Amino acid sequence: MKCPGQDSQYWKPGAIYEVKCPKCGKEVEFFKDDPSRKCPHCGHRFLNPSLDFGCASYCQYAEQCIGNLPPELLAQKEDLLKDRVAIEMKKYFGRDFKRIGHASKVARYAERIAREERANLAVVLAAAYLHDIGIKEAERKHQSTAAKYQEEEGPPIAREILTKLGAKEELIDEVCDIVGHHHHPRDEETVNFMALYDADMLVNLEEKQEEEEKKPSEALERVIEKAFLTESGKNLARQVLLRRKS
Repeated sequence: MKCPGQDSQYWKPGAIYEVKCPKCGKEVEFFKDDPSRKCPHCGHRFLNPSLDFGCASYCQYAEQCIGNLPPELLAQKEDLLKDRVAIEMKKYFGRDFKRIGHASKVARYAERIAREERANLAVVLAAAYLHDIGIKEAERKHQSTAAKYQEEEGPPIAREILTKLGAKEELIDEVCDIVGHHHHPRDEETVNFMALYDADMLVNLEEKQEEEEKKPSEALERVIEKAFLTESGKNLARQVLLRRKS
């Protein structure tokens, strides 16, 4: 069965329209399912501005559905994956809003750190959303949420989710590796791991500050300086925990 959105028998008036070429300003005719077209006047190829490529970012049948994906979409595909990973994480945790909130906050901080450190956003954000994904199995199998059990149970679940979403094997391997030791840095670590580690550390400290008696600023400064792995993570931690601008 062809996707109804791309099957011409379901099209309504307005399915064929003209768009101005962003380079020369001449009108270019588009069918609604054209991923891109070349301007017959100046030769510039550009994306169909009215075509929603959201499903193509994760659907394994995207190329059969809309043809060869434009280079612009291929470049964005891994970045768009993060939204699907976030959805799968929320489905997995169900009504466990505390863990959903924790993972979402880690992802927000991880994105800020990753941008500063020029890390791979697709890897960092997928790892951020999935870093604690093994906690339910740890509770079920071991009656414990200890870090070692989370790290043991998390990678197979993360791999299943990422495989279902059509992620590249290299990305899956790296994310699963991070999930499998996210509490325990090795002697040498990638910038992707460090961005996730610092974001998780920051959220954990922030949650402790809210739940327990707050540590004095001097003690927090010592923790930040010693425990965080990146300068961006340290600066963000000072902003969040000490309310100090960097």
